[in-house]
Amino acid sequence: MYTPIIGTLGYILSPDGCQTLLVHRNARKDDQHLGKYNGLGGKMCADEDVLSCMRREIYEESGLICNDLQLRGTVNWTGFGPDGEDWLGFIFLITSFSGKLREVNEEGTLAWFPISKLGDLPMWEGDRFFLPLVFDGNPKIFHGYMPYGNGKPLSWQYTRL
Repeated sequence: MYTPIIGTLGYILSPDGCQTLLVHRNARKDDQHLGKYNGLGGKMCADEDVLSCMRREIYEESGLICNDLQLRGTVNWTGFGPDGEDWLGFIFLITSFSGKLREVNEEGTLAWFPISKLGDLPMWEGDRFFLPLVFDGNPKIFHGYMPYGNGKPLSWQYTRL
């Protein structure tokens, strides 16, 4: 039986469309993501839908309110969690926001990074496969499958509708 953890992952676009907000996961020594840069997001609660989860996670982690957002894709990460858990992630691009941005959260520091330089940052190796699809402007949603083994992606495939 397939029973993944369902989560959201959001990339907030700067008003000029050239940067995205990332968290540098540097606050908790026991963090599976320690030292890596990530979009914002997390696990969906039983009493919410995917969109509500994304809005809640963005607010909790950044202090920002999502005004406009687009579902860019989904990724099925099998074997990704620290104990080999499967994850089903819904990837969003937030194109308009309001509120006061926090500088830090319980996971690390927040900062804006040029989209063109994301490949230079330490991040999950698998993020490099789907991140171009988040920012490419193609209106079609992607649906990917990325099995993990020993903390690394074993393969990557996707389709677009």
